[in-house]
Amino acid sequence: MSLTALFCFIGTLISYVLVKKLHQKFPYMLLAPGIFVPVILVICMVILNISYETYMVENQWLIWMLGPATVAFAIPIYEYRKVIQEHALSISMGIVIGMLVGVISSFYLAKLFSFDQETTYSLMARSISTPFAMELTSNVGGSVELVILFTMITGIAGVAMGDLILLGLKLNSRFAQGASLGNSAHGFGTSKAFMRHREEGVVACLTMVLAGVFMVLLGPSIIHFVVNFL
Repeated sequence: MSLTALFCFIGTLISYVLVKKLHQKFPYMLLAPGIFVPVILVICMVILNISYETYMVENQWLIWMLGPATVAFAIPIYEYRKVIQEHALSISMGIVIGMLVGVISSFYLAKLFSFDQETTYSLMARSISTPFAMELTSNVGGSVELVILFTMITGIAGVAMGDLILLGLKLNSRFAQGASLGNSAHGFGTSKAFMRHREEGVVACLTMVLAGVFMVLLGPSIIHFVVNFL
């Protein structure tokens, strides 16, 4: 066992606990654990000259835990299942359209900046939560490391601009607001939706999970079609 890797693991856990307490006292977006902790870790790794591979030796299982954490979102979905059934068609259409827009827009963005194939596929797979995105990108030939980065950037950007965009669109429906946050900002958006209202959070959970399942099943075909014919 590498002492450096163990140090990284302990440092990650301690940083998360301390930053979470700090965020509870000062609830600013930049102090959110999902944003502030990675910044601290990156700075420390650069200063101490610790490689990504060394860091992942003892921290790989933390990424694996994202899967069970995502599945846990099914609990509030079950509690609100009757309400969700009433809006099943609109939610389903929103998920499908949102995923198609995400894939196509990512493709043209990658084309604009002349990204290579691996980066392009990774960017096109980032429109869903991290566990699903990792599975999808491994099936289409992208990079797991890149898709994690792209997914986190997507979530942070969605949370940062979500309130302003929803305000500008003048959406009065909590279902529409929750679906927008869950579809666009994934786990970050779902947390934000629960902070706004429980019903928003439930719908955000649903759209995030279903969008992930949809893309894991159909995403490879959609991505290859977009790349080859658009």
